[in-house]
Amino acid sequence: MNTNSHAQDDVITAYKDAPARTVDADGVTYAYRELGPKGGIPVVFFVHLAATLDNWDPRIIDPIAQGRHVVAFDNRGVGASTGQVPDSVEAMADDAYIFIKALGLDKVDIFSFSLGGMIAQALVVKHPELVRKLVLTGTGPAGGKDIDKVAGTTYYDILRATLTRSDPKEFLFFNRSATGKPAARAFVNRLKERTADRDAPMKIKGFQTQLKAIKNWGRSAPADLSKITQPTLIANGDNDRMVPSILSEDLHRRIKDSQLIIYPDSGHGGIFQFHEKFAPVAVEFLAR
Repeated sequence: MNTNSHAQDDVITAYKDAPARTVDADGVTYAYRELGPKGGIPVVFFVHLAATLDNWDPRIIDPIAQGRHVVAFDNRGVGASTGQVPDSVEAMADDAYIFIKALGLDKVDIFSFSLGGMIAQALVVKHPELVRKLVLTGTGPAGGKDIDKVAGTTYYDILRATLTRSDPKEFLFFNRSATGKPAARAFVNRLKERTADRDAPMKIKGFQTQLKAIKNWGRSAPADLSKITQPTLIANGDNDRMVPSILSEDLHRRIKDSQLIIYPDSGHGGIFQFHEKFAPVAVEFLAR
């Protein structure tokens, strides 16, 4: 860890400039990026299905990194991290725990999206002492209605995207509407802001294994989320085709005193479409 006193003067707060780092733990080399001022409780970002470090919207990460130490990582078998992608969400949570402990962190806030939110739930239920606050976006609980249909929706939209030569996220994350289409294009362009030191792409086999893990999560017995006592912020768009929006309401009902935001006329990527509204809410929630 770089603890030079002068390092605080030139703190990196733009995700596109965050250095690529690695840490070894339990035979796996985990790829990660960190930014923001050191000290205090770090915010660890848990990314979505088929995503690598290059899939975080800088308009969400950068505002948080203004005042917080932020860590984004590739779980086992994803992007530049070595090893095989596990076929269960619980095993992914075990790997995330190993990664966080390998960085020497004893207490973290978690910001999660989609599959990342499933991993975050599994982690906090198993290791409640590790997590101070939880942000769950575009996600749902174990046993959640229609989560096991994610694979079908995903393959259908990948096909649609291929036929129109566009990015599948434009279909999966956004409504195909007058507001959704430009928001989708803007989001996809923001992901290209980092030009140097980009991550290794997701492997097809790993992606298919992640889909299998999501299907199993959707078909498994519900976890007891009343155990989650951490302050929790839940957000989604009102028309999520991947992880149905009603599952955010389900999470809100089951996690005591949680805060719920549903954005209008938006889909799975509602927090990215409404980043100007959502980022300050997330910053305020994490700082509280």
